Amino acid sequence: MYTKLVKDLMIPVDLYPTVNQNATMLEAISKLKKANELSQSAQQPFRAVLVKNDEGKIVGKIGHIAFLKALEPKYNQMFDIDKLSRVALSSGYIDSMIQQYSLWEEGIDICKIANDVTVKDIMSPIEQHIDENETIGNAIHKIIMWQTLSILVTRDIEIVGIIRLSDLYNSIEEYLVNSCK
Repeated sequence: MYTKLVKDLMIPVDLYPTVNQNATMLEAISKLKKANELSQSAQQPFRAVLVKNDEGKIVGKIGHIAFLKALEPKYNQMFDIDKLSRVALSSGYIDSMIQQYSLWEEGIDICKIANDVTVKDIMSPIEQHIDENETIGNAIHKIIMWQTLSILVTRDIEIVGIIRLSDLYNSIEEYLVNSCK
């Protein structure tokens, strides 16, 4: 029987890359790159940076999609990103939006964007979390329902770690392959 809890698979906050909310997007990307270069080869790469406020508390996270969305400033100005991300749009519709609205302009200076955009402007604030003592089944359910790659883990009201889809999958995969023959 598979009996692991969230705390058994989470990565503690102190082992995860973090940046201050006032850092630039470039600083956050650099921190993520460096953390992946220094990580153990058996570990799945980090795909997000945790964001701290000035008091050192975790207040959000930034993942790959948020970094890429920040490079399309017109998209953020024209559309409610959160609502659109939950709607299934056809490839044709997305292509027509790109052409009609020139969302990704050729010659866009992504270096300027990366240096000008602050982390607090592109981070996902903590809205979804899971207690460290919940079951892996609950974590899987929440990841599926929230359509996310990771969930911040709490002990009481404090963020103590992050549980990632990749780590959940690897643990379940290992259990199934080794225990269900």
